[in-house]
This record gives sequence, C-alpha cells and structure tokens, in this order.
Amino acid sequence: MNADEAVQNGTDVTSFRMEQWPFYWMTQFTGSYLRRIELGLKGIGLDIPRWRVLMSLRGRESLSVSEIADHAIVKLPTMTKIIQRMQAENLVIAQQSPTDGRVTEVRLTSQGHEAGEKAWAVANRIYRRAFEEVSEAEIANLNVLLRKITANLAD
Repeated sequence: MNADEAVQNGTDVTSFRMEQWPFYWMTQFTGSYLRRIELGLKGIGLDIPRWRVLMSLRGRESLSVSEIADHAIVKLPTMTKIIQRMQAENLVIAQQSPTDGRVTEVRLTSQGHEAGEKAWAVANRIYRRAFEEVSEAEIANLNVLLRKITANLAD
C-alpha cells in the first residue's frame, strides 16, 4: 500500500480520521445493534446471553457447550454458567455425550424452542430495519468481507 492509499483508507497515522477506520463503523454498528436487541429481548423476558444460546441451537439438534461458547464468543466457564441457568429455567437440557464423556451436549426443550421463536422474531425485525435499503448482493459481499477479516484476525 502506498502513502496515498494509506491516507485514503485511514491507515496513515499522520492523517488518521476515525470515520475512515472500518473498526470504528463495526463498533458503532455492533453497539447500535446490541442496544436494540437488548431492548427487544427484555420485552420477552430474555437477555443477550440466553439469546446467543437460543440462536446457536436454532435449527440444530444439539451442540456442545464449547461449540455454543465459540459461536457466542464467550469463555467456556461463562457459557457453562449460562447453560446451567437456562437448564434451571427449563429452556435447555444439558447432558453428557453418549459418545464422549468429556463433552456436555445441549439441546432445546419445547419451552426453549418457544423462547427461541420469540427471540428470532425480535432479531428478524431488527435485521429487516438494519438492512432495509441494502441489496441481497451487498449483504452477500458484506458477509464475504467480514469472514475474510475474521479469518485474518483468527489466532
């Protein structure tokens, strides 16, 4: 990248403008999204940690606690506590894997499926609003870019 390109895309330290920094916009988007989803979930008696578990399990028979933690970007001990709370609330069932005793598998109860459908309706409303003037092609391109950036930052 030459100096002109660095200035244009905001990576030149001497001419840094945060509005040209992609991480600024990703953070702004994430903050706005989380505020809206948190408010919507509160109205149906859920919070973001429970929502992340419900959405991770959506359309799946089961996942391990560590797989859910990876999807939700939450540390394993924290996710274990979330799963325990959700089990006490009859939203999920967590049990030892029949094929690997070291793994705890989690699946939704009927009450968990119902809560997940309500949470999905909230999330879908926010999604439609966020992307109302964005084409399918733009969304696909955004997903490709975000996957690339995520892979670049992977450990």
